[in-house]
Amino acid sequence: MAMCVEDRISSFPDPILCHILSFLPIKEAVRTSIISTKWRYLFASISTIKFDGYSMSGLTDRNIDSFKNFVDRLLKSPDQVRLDCLRLSHEICLWNDGDHDLISLEIDLQLGYLEDILPAVLFTCGSLVTLKLDAVGHKFKFPSDVCLGNLKTLHFRDSFFGDSIIRLISNCHVLEDLAFIECDFYNTSEINIQTPSLKRFILDSDLGEFGDLKYVVVINAPNLIYFQYTDVVAQGYTLSTMKSLEKAHISICGCDTIDSQTIATHLIQGICNVRSLRLTINEGDSKLSIHIFQTSRLPIFHNLVEFEFLGRGFNRREIWLVEFLHRIPNLKTLTLNFPVVAGTQWKALEVPSCLSFHLKEIEISCFNTHMIEMVSYFLDNAMILEKLIINMDAMTMTQKKKARNQLLQLVKSSKKCLKLVVIL
Repeated sequence: MAMCVEDRISSFPDPILCHILSFLPIKEAVRTSIISTKWRYLFASISTIKFDGYSMSGLTDRNIDSFKNFVDRLLKSPDQVRLDCLRLSHEICLWNDGDHDLISLEIDLQLGYLEDILPAVLFTCGSLVTLKLDAVGHKFKFPSDVCLGNLKTLHFRDSFFGDSIIRLISNCHVLEDLAFIECDFYNTSEINIQTPSLKRFILDSDLGEFGDLKYVVVINAPNLIYFQYTDVVAQGYTLSTMKSLEKAHISICGCDTIDSQTIATHLIQGICNVRSLRLTINEGDSKLSIHIFQTSRLPIFHNLVEFEFLGRGFNRREIWLVEFLHRIPNLKTLTLNFPVVAGTQWKALEVPSCLSFHLKEIEISCFNTHMIEMVSYFLDNAMILEKLIINMDAMTMTQKKKARNQLLQLVKSSKKCLKLVVIL
């Protein structure tokens, strides 16, 4: 006797069914149209459409045009009231020539070695809120009539830009989140970001991948909350006062062709109101990185309460660190991640005021045997220290056992009531 199975899913309201379909690859979503009359056109009303490698599998030169026509019909379907998110991930362009009445909140394109020019409608979509473009090696040229009045998030990855990128950004009047990741600015003398609404800005390149930078970085974003910069020293920096800045990640490398010392100092001066700073100094091939930030020329960081320091490849980094701590009078949390060189005379170094009055937690990553004297310096002078975290991942078991015993003895001798955390 045949069993009759009740179809409960089909009884769900159409909005719920469309939401379920939005999690499926577009091929699978379209295939549901054969289930019943109710399902026939539901796929055309889903709010999230994703075309990835799976969606494109099996396409030949002969039927690519047919697939493009399908995309066109899908985007212009009368049932497609609102497209919240469109994600394309492939090495071909899915648009045919012609205009589209594209209505979408988010577009995420991952197109390797894009040869086609992106359609102009992409940059005149008034409803667009998020635009993410990842086109490996593509040189973007943006139209002059950009109109993205509601765009709040704009991300680029692995791309090349000329001066037209500045025109694009200047026409995004409510932009809040801007990111350039592993991008290159060719034939550009200035990266000029004049966006009062901007809250998050990332300028992140592989250090030294494209050689010396030929441009000046200008940022006027008084409401910026998060700033990340990873690159060699540019030709210059002009940063407006960032009174709202909460967190900054700076990873920088000097070069010998310009005055790295003076220019890099201007960068740090521009973020003097930050509350949390992660600073990485890389030597690269520069002979100047030992003093890439001259502490005597730096401002006082009155708001800075969290500081993480990664010093790589330059001498006297321990002395530089203590000098910089003198510029952070209210520091509460200190994280250190750099190899300490034996021979530093820690006891001869002047004690920063933050150690005496405010520092409560210290974390030391990549701990080695040369750091015992540094730990002793902080235990002796951090008068209200509450927690010390030591990471010994890089040490052998024998070294860990010896170092652990030395640390316990130091803590005991300091007569401080603090929590010691040792990560083995």
